[in-house]
Amino acid sequence: MRVRSVLCFGDSNTHGQIPGRGPLERFDRHTRWPGVLQAELGPKWYVVEEGLSGRTTVHDDPIEGAHKNGRTYLRPCIQSHTILDLVIIMLGTNDLKVRFNKPPSEVAMGMGCLIYDIRELAPGPGGSVPEIMIVAPPPMLDDIKEWKSIFAGGPEKSRQLALEFEIMADSLGVHFFNAGAICQCDEADGFHLNAEAHRALGAALAQEIEAIGWPSEAPR
Repeated sequence: MRVRSVLCFGDSNTHGQIPGRGPLERFDRHTRWPGVLQAELGPKWYVVEEGLSGRTTVHDDPIEGAHKNGRTYLRPCIQSHTILDLVIIMLGTNDLKVRFNKPPSEVAMGMGCLIYDIRELAPGPGGSVPEIMIVAPPPMLDDIKEWKSIFAGGPEKSRQLALEFEIMADSLGVHFFNAGAICQCDEADGFHLNAEAHRALGAALAQEIEAIGWPSEAPR
């Protein structure tokens, strides 16, 4: 049996940062949604975790550093983990920081750039394009505590991300999942997932992956 691989590429909510805590405080692997996903999919899948707190889609962060640019790291990351059958991308929240000044439609365009890059690299079996899934993060809560100035206007914009991401996914012919349909952010800081939300997201994405319909033997 060939073990299929899925790359989970995201920000602090893929890294598993505990709500209300710093980036060094994260849930254990079995609690984070990629770990839940691995448990749900079983040994026929290998789940690659790639979460980084503060990661954006395509923007160098002038404060946290250029390494927060998801597009910069996506290419070497994909090449490191090739062969990939599926790439899941859950980003967008950090693009809503005031310093980037981007509307939700442009955040979706950034997501589209990542999809183009994946297709150009073609890291799937036999040099094919893998399946790609955009996951819209749950909307931020209105009360984002001490992050209010950094994300001013962010909660309202975050409520538009799912629609913009779905439009982008449809236009590019990739899979889409709205995490806000099955979980929400925790009240501790208003934009991170708690353990319950991680469990719900991992389980739901496992169902989405199974529903894609995989051939019994993929070409290599």
